[in-house]
Order: sequence, then structure tokens, then C-alpha cells
Amino acid sequence: MISLLQEAAHTAAEHTESVASSIAHGETETATGLPQLDLTTFANQIFWLIVTMLVLYWVVAKIALPRIGAVLSDRQGAMTGDLMAAEEFKLKAKEAEAAYDKALADARAEAGKIVAANRAEIQKELDAAIAHADAEISARAAESEKRIREIRDSADTDAREVARDVAAELVRSFGGTVDQAAVDQAVDSRMKGALQ
Repeated sequence: MISLLQEAAHTAAEHTESVASSIAHGETETATGLPQLDLTTFANQIFWLIVTMLVLYWVVAKIALPRIGAVLSDRQGAMTGDLMAAEEFKLKAKEAEAAYDKALADARAEAGKIVAANRAEIQKELDAAIAHADAEISARAAESEKRIREIRDSADTDAREVARDVAAELVRSFGGTVDQAAVDQAVDSRMKGALQ
């Protein structure tokens, strides 16, 4: 590739020298037609085309593509983290339910022993303790379910947003114009198909 550039530069230099010598000797050319189709300037045009394409390739390869890759990687990491947090909250909810079941079984066994000694008084205390434990556990379970639902909704929203951004960027990179409504509709229909 470097040899092609050197050859193009050498040809351009020779052409420039020949034009300069013809001007010095009083020779003039009459130009007719389009200047870009003049065969005497093809070497110069090809040289600058190659230089321009190399610069454009370097800008895309070294600047644009790494930035796009970093954004996609960050979005993927955020989605993975949100999904892991949702699984963690789900496990905590299951552990809370198991602890509740164990606490309830223990409370019932203890209540049976105490009821034999002092049935009426202990029954009131047991009912109050069970009601308090039920309210606390159902509040915690509802809070955990709410957190899990929020995380799932957030992950779904983030996934849709990333899909829309990537689809729009792909359309732009292929030289098209982005119709945001069409991109949104395509992503929504694809996401609905993936979720079913």
C-alpha cells in the first residue's frame, strides 16, 4: 500500500514538473470538459482519494467503533447487574418465606406447650405475636416483590432503550435516515415476541 502511495506521489510530481516546464516554454493547453475527467490530473486525484480514505478509515476504526463498543459494553453490564440484583432479591424473598414458615412452626409448637399450662392468657399473646409476624413478613414480602418488579421493569426498559439506540445507530451507519417511530415499533414487536 505504501508503494502505491509512493508511486502515486511520484507520478503526481512528474506531472507537475511537465506542466511547469510546458508553461515555462510558453505552451498553453486549452481545457475543455469537466476538470475531474482531465486525464492529466488523474494521478493527483487518485493520490488524494487514497489519503482521504486512509484518514477516514483510521477515524472510524480508532475513534468511532471503540466508543460504540464501550457504550454497548456498559449497557450490557448494567443489565446484567440489574438481573443479578433481581435474582438476589428473589432469593431473599424465598429465605424470608422459609424463615417465616420456620418461625410459624416454632411458634405453634411453643404455643401447644404453653396452652397446656395457661391456655386463655397465652392464646391472646400468641394471636398478637402471629398477627405482628404476619404483618411484618407480608410487608417485607410485598416490598421485596415490589423491588423485584421495579428491577424487572427497569431491565426491560433499559433493554428496549439499548435496542432502539443500537437499531438507530445501525441504520445511521448504513447510511439511512432514522425513522424513530419505525425503530420503536420494530423493537417493541421484537421484544414482545421474545418475552412470549
